[in-house]
Amino acid sequence: MFITKKHIPRRTFLQGVGATVALPLLEAMLPAQTPLRQTAASPDKIRRFVGVWHPHGAAPGYWSPLKEGKDFDFSFITKPLEPFRDRVVLITGLDATAASPTLEEPAGDHARGACIFSGARPRRDAVSPYLGVTVDQLIAQKWGRDTILSSLQLGVEDTGNFGSCNFGYSCAYSNCVSWPTPTQPLPTEVNPRVAFERLFGDGSSPEERTTGRKLNGSILDSVTHDLANLRKDLGAGDKATLDTYTENVREIERRIKIAMSNSVKEPSGEIPFGLPESKHLHYGLMYDLMALAFEGDITRSITFMLGRDLTGQNFPESGFTGGWHGSSHHGDKPDNIAQYAKINRYHVQQLAKFIEKMQSIREGDGTILDHMLIYKGTNMGNSHRHAHEKVPVELIGGVDGNFKGNRHIVFPDNVQRCSNMLLSLLDLFDIHRENLGDSTGRLPGLA
Repeated sequence: MFITKKHIPRRTFLQGVGATVALPLLEAMLPAQTPLRQTAASPDKIRRFVGVWHPHGAAPGYWSPLKEGKDFDFSFITKPLEPFRDRVVLITGLDATAASPTLEEPAGDHARGACIFSGARPRRDAVSPYLGVTVDQLIAQKWGRDTILSSLQLGVEDTGNFGSCNFGYSCAYSNCVSWPTPTQPLPTEVNPRVAFERLFGDGSSPEERTTGRKLNGSILDSVTHDLANLRKDLGAGDKATLDTYTENVREIERRIKIAMSNSVKEPSGEIPFGLPESKHLHYGLMYDLMALAFEGDITRSITFMLGRDLTGQNFPESGFTGGWHGSSHHGDKPDNIAQYAKINRYHVQQLAKFIEKMQSIREGDGTILDHMLIYKGTNMGNSHRHAHEKVPVELIGGVDGNFKGNRHIVFPDNVQRCSNMLLSLLDLFDIHRENLGDSTGRLPGLA
């Protein structure tokens, strides 16, 4: 470890014209000759959460591994997660009971996906939506008090949060999965440039930031002088860390400019102006922004909606060009199911790239992946039947370094529900509640 005469506070930011740049964890932020575990910067004192929501379930027979327990063979859909086996927990047999139809509300399955992080049933009301507090917000309340943003909500599609979207349910349920109160949905940010400015803007007006960037050419140019001065007092390892971080910021800004430029030149009537034409590119930008946000400790809680219920977007990169929702109604026909599985696998592949990046970023005695938990889930199992049983659950990360992976946990049918898993998930973040949503108890075997 490089021992410096100067101790840089962990919450150090560089200020420039229209820019605030947070820094990654550096060795110089630790008091000289002080063990990492005894400092406030210790990763075991920082925990992060990512909630990834995807609609339309998963192809039957292609998601759940055949073997229970450890050292299982990954399925076709989950295969991209295999390199991270020691940090992966797959759960089969959970029911999204809060999304299930009832005699009073037999329809509206595509409007109840908002229960994913709350375990609470959405109230059918297009004017005054009511849900429940979501786990990402409970985690943000505890772990995000010292960060620039307590939480961040990202997506790739948005049609607004007002009015009726499906069988009398508010559009807020279709567009928002993050709720700090039962009556307050947090909209997703779908524009990569706006998300970038939320992470690195200093609170000045958009006009001032635009003027500053035109003068400086890049958000980092306005802090170049401070970076140079800071670099003088750093050891070789910290210099490399700082250089990598700033290069990543520049690269994402470059890619955002290209993506937005392309969409301006050839705008599509189906895609809002200013967004990347390609969903493949859009996903990549959003995942990279998430990585930067965690590396700079700008936030510790993020939700990401891969799409809205009833979305028709398609993904040629998956090897199949069918629309997401239409293909999810596969008719239980083997050939159709096999094609739909390609879409499911594609989304796991995109997540795997993000996981690899989190695993590559050193933090203290481990990596960022060791001190975060990613929950990728949905509210449907077999989407053709609108079945809310046996929904796919993927958990990846180490939380506090002690969450054990290499596990496929299987529960009997109609015994455990997703809300029980959410309640147990909060325990991993030292948040202990009596209940959450429609929970009936804690999920055995998760911790």
